[in-house]
Amino acid sequence: MRKLLTLVAALVATTSTLSADWNPALAARYLDGRQQEWFAWKPAMSADGPCVSCHTGMTYLLARPALRRVLKESQPTMYEVGLLDRLRAKVGEKPAGGLQGVETIFSAMFLSREDAMKTMSVHTQKAFDQLWTLQSAEGPSKGGWRWYAANLDPWENPESGRYGAAFAALALAQTPAEYRDTPKVREQAAALSAYLLDSAASRRLHDRLALLLARSFISDPLRQSITADAIATQQPDGGWTVESLGPWMTHADAPPSSGTNAYATAFTTFALLRGGVPATDPHVTKALTWLAAHQDPKTGAWPAMSMNKRYPEGSMESRFMQDAATSFAALALIEAGR
Repeated sequence: MRKLLTLVAALVATTSTLSADWNPALAARYLDGRQQEWFAWKPAMSADGPCVSCHTGMTYLLARPALRRVLKESQPTMYEVGLLDRLRAKVGEKPAGGLQGVETIFSAMFLSREDAMKTMSVHTQKAFDQLWTLQSAEGPSKGGWRWYAANLDPWENPESGRYGAAFAALALAQTPAEYRDTPKVREQAAALSAYLLDSAASRRLHDRLALLLARSFISDPLRQSITADAIATQQPDGGWTVESLGPWMTHADAPPSSGTNAYATAFTTFALLRGGVPATDPHVTKALTWLAAHQDPKTGAWPAMSMNKRYPEGSMESRFMQDAATSFAALALIEAGR
């Protein structure tokens, strides 16, 4: 009898660990609240709508529809609508400047998702027309695009071009097969694939993980290599450190970073899941358990600090990394059926 009770207790403990609570409604409330602030923040404003930033806007558009489905909400939020309206504005004619390549890639990615792999909308077609026009035809960036580089980690530094190109590949994978099979698009896609795969093994893990989001563009051996490298750097508690996804730039005024990091863990876990690692894999299960246990029960966010600078507490900039961490954590948990 004692053995039976011990076995039952062990099973209950295991089940409790694997179903550790996280609160999707609270995560959605945090992300919506951040968009409310973002839409009112002057540096993000433009005549066409707020900037679709890598940290706060793009990650919101990735995560909020998934949260909406879990929460059984019938309509997109006003912030989803506003950000998509910004991407549709001047679509196909995004003006020259540092954000041109970024906005064109994001337009192609999110507008093609809205089409749901059916007939391409006029807006999506225009986005891809500009995407191919802007694709580099020569030099070290051949097959890629000019990406915003403000010497900021982890998304906006001189090496981030392939991170951005991975989203272009994801956008293309969402288009109808008849579009991808046209001779011109096959040629452009081949150039993109060559750019993504060039010296892939020598690049930092963060940008290689982004390749898993566009799984159809990489071979099984490369996918397995990226997966193995990620698992090799997993911490005993199930998470990942920011340092393990580097190496990164040196930032003299960056807050100290040590131990498992919410953004690194959330992004890595989501990428592994999208790359085909099942949620039942012990390494992924351990990472999901860490994520489920580290949502702030008051704010709904997964706390994370800037890698670049000590910003005043409560400032808009101080929560950019937290915005991305929260979006990717929610995506990973939902992707895993948690």
